[in-house]
Amino acid sequence: MGCGFDRGYGVDMLEIRTLSARVHLWGTVELECRVFYHDKCFDGACSASVFTRFRRECVKTADRFSYHGLVHRAGALFDERDFLDVSHGDENAIVDFKYSASPNVTWWFDHHLSAFLTPEDQKDFERGQADGSQVMRKFFDPSYTSCTSFIAHVGKTKFGFDVAPLAELIKWADIVDGAKYESAKAAVEMAAPAMKLTMVIESSQDDSLVKRLIPLLTEMPLQEVLDQPFVQELLGPLMERHWAGLELIRSRASLDKGVITFDITDQPTEGYNKFIPYYLFPDGTYNVGLSKSSFRTKVAVGTNPWTPLPAEKLVNLAAICERYGGGGHARVGAVSFPPDREDEARKAAGEIAAELRERGFVS
Repeated sequence: MGCGFDRGYGVDMLEIRTLSARVHLWGTVELECRVFYHDKCFDGACSASVFTRFRRECVKTADRFSYHGLVHRAGALFDERDFLDVSHGDENAIVDFKYSASPNVTWWFDHHLSAFLTPEDQKDFERGQADGSQVMRKFFDPSYTSCTSFIAHVGKTKFGFDVAPLAELIKWADIVDGAKYESAKAAVEMAAPAMKLTMVIESSQDDSLVKRLIPLLTEMPLQEVLDQPFVQELLGPLMERHWAGLELIRSRASLDKGVITFDITDQPTEGYNKFIPYYLFPDGTYNVGLSKSSFRTKVAVGTNPWTPLPAEKLVNLAAICERYGGGGHARVGAVSFPPDREDEARKAAGEIAAELRERGFVS
């Protein structure tokens, strides 16, 4: 089955014919689709790549694609000036990131429990679903392990998108974003190409890196992507930094009543392997890590993917992080503070760790 909107989606066909006519008559119209994605995130990069291929193969109205990374930070997450003006046919898509009620956002896919910044944003989304105006443009389902697999599912079931060539990418997006590694050792020692790519994506300070990777991720096997010279030149130094980060966390981390805590804000880093705490403390149930990067002080909160505790005994971390202005998934979340507000971040980290010790510890 080919892609298309010719299966009862008449409004979209009208839009496509109108835009095609503009191109035919004017000759110089070139339409752009700007894809906003969760930056420094493997699933974010894969989501942008899968959306691009779906958009190119099934909608076919964009002449070019551009990419804009988004990060969770204190304050406003979106700048309206970054969105293209859609009045002439250009489009803006947000994938694997929070909802924006901007009228210039034409596509949205997310799977996070904390997808909406405000109740008003959620109401805006629900209005578009209820009246049908956005039902084929904006999609939300927190039951999906990765946004990559969610976009693939929507593309396949609603638009006839062929996802068979993307099997490897979808599989690894689910493994990485769902922390479905076979062991902490596998997660930290990173033998698989996807895991090395994840480290490069999360740790590189080159703003152009992910934008270069996105077009490749759905066109090449992951090993070929990893073998690209511009990736390989980063990999060696990042692996060295990874092992140094492990030793740094080893020197700072402690385990108390099932909660691993550490503070490395005096050693600024653009990212670290989030499974290191469980590699060092296999008996830990939760992890509360405090770190600092160029744009934020971050409280990272996680659940040990290999904990023997049943799901019903685990705490919803997204709900806790939301109280501090953050969010995430039930098993992993984060809160971002401005880089100069370490004291506030440290206070929040202490309160979250204390709550997890009280609510989550099983003697």
